[in-house]
Amino acid sequence: MELSHKTTILFSEDQFSSLKTMAKANGKSIGELIRSACEQVYASDDRDRAVSAVLELEKLNLPVASVSEMKMEQVPLKEIY
Repeated sequence: MELSHKTTILFSEDQFSSLKTMAKANGKSIGELIRSACEQVYASDDRDRAVSAVLELEKLNLPVASVSEMKMEQVPLKEIY
């Protein structure tokens, strides 16, 4: 990805320290962390696809039991393992 635009963001000392620690722990730069976070939160393509997928699932009109019936059908984890 070609980086062609620059901006300045001001952080508190605590925020910057946390970002610096996370970046070092993940072997990334602070810029990479922020770009990744922006992609995850603000990438409209992903959000639009997710909303479309939910709307398509809603159209399926699948039979779903009531909440109380589904709770009665639950199997405790200790029985599975």
